Amino acid sequence: MDAKKQAIDRAGAIALAREAATVYATKGKNVVRLEMKTNPTDDEIAALVVGPSGNLRAPALRVGKTLLVGFDEGTYSTLLSPP
Repeated sequence: MDAKKQAIDRAGAIALAREAATVYATKGKNVVRLEMKTNPTDDEIAALVVGPSGNLRAPALRVGKTLLVGFDEGTYSTLLSPP
């Protein structure tokens, strides 16, 4: 999906995160890892993946059962490097 053509609102962002097993969200210089099996609340998920516009923060990338929100070079390198 191209978010430039169709924005993903708060409910859609939460639904996308709930489809993942793990969410990595960059907040400033910190990377937060959220295991979805802990059954976080919608507000906890939204605090990580929804930006000030009320839509899914960018960049967002889903790889298998992992959702990456925001950019952190180390996290991308670790999670996207071939085994």
